[in-house]
Amino acid sequence: MSSPVRLLLVDDDPLVRAGLASMLGGTPSVQLIGEAANGREAIDAVRDLRPDVVLMDIGMPVLDGVAATTEIRRHAAAPEVLILTTFGSDDHLINALRAGAAGYLLKDAAPAEILAAVLKVAAGESVLSPQSTRQLMTQAAHGDPGTRRTTARAALAQLTDRERDVVQAVAEGKTNAEIADVLQLGVATVKTHLANALTKLQLSSRVQLALLAHDAELV
Repeated sequence: MSSPVRLLLVDDDPLVRAGLASMLGGTPSVQLIGEAANGREAIDAVRDLRPDVVLMDIGMPVLDGVAATTEIRRHAAAPEVLILTTFGSDDHLINALRAGAAGYLLKDAAPAEILAAVLKVAAGESVLSPQSTRQLMTQAAHGDPGTRRTTARAALAQLTDRERDVVQAVAEGKTNAEIADVLQLGVATVKTHLANALTKLQLSSRVQLALLAHDAELV
């Protein structure tokens, strides 16, 4: 991005916020614009400060990070939400992604990894730690694959051929620029197809699109 990513930190531990602020706020690619100590404060701060990315904890008082993400992502022009938490369970991961989070990292991630993740989600990409990716694959192996496949394919049938091409490329892990190159489209056109697909499917993140494409066995 040409201008710094406007970042909101959300964590109930002031020491964690201070550490993240020191680590991320001093880089030229990130502008720390505010902090919040719980999900309710995060929702208010998003409304008032309009960040590009929210770095969100899960386990917080008043309102947890998953509930806050759900509320934040349901609005137009919502910021991307990157979960950074100590909780690595399948339920927390799946619930956060269903809520619309663009990425999920554990707090033992290296500083460089956290910074890279913030920049990636700001650019419209999705980010999962290797552990989270393994958990998703395990989760996908459970349940009735036939039912998941039928449901996912019925949902994707709402899309145009080009929108499905874009969704498949997203599920393959391609960036918008890579999708544009493969499909011989402009990046702006790719973004339009992506936005249309998200709207039709009532989803709010690339990760959710990728999960649906995997269920449909597009990849």
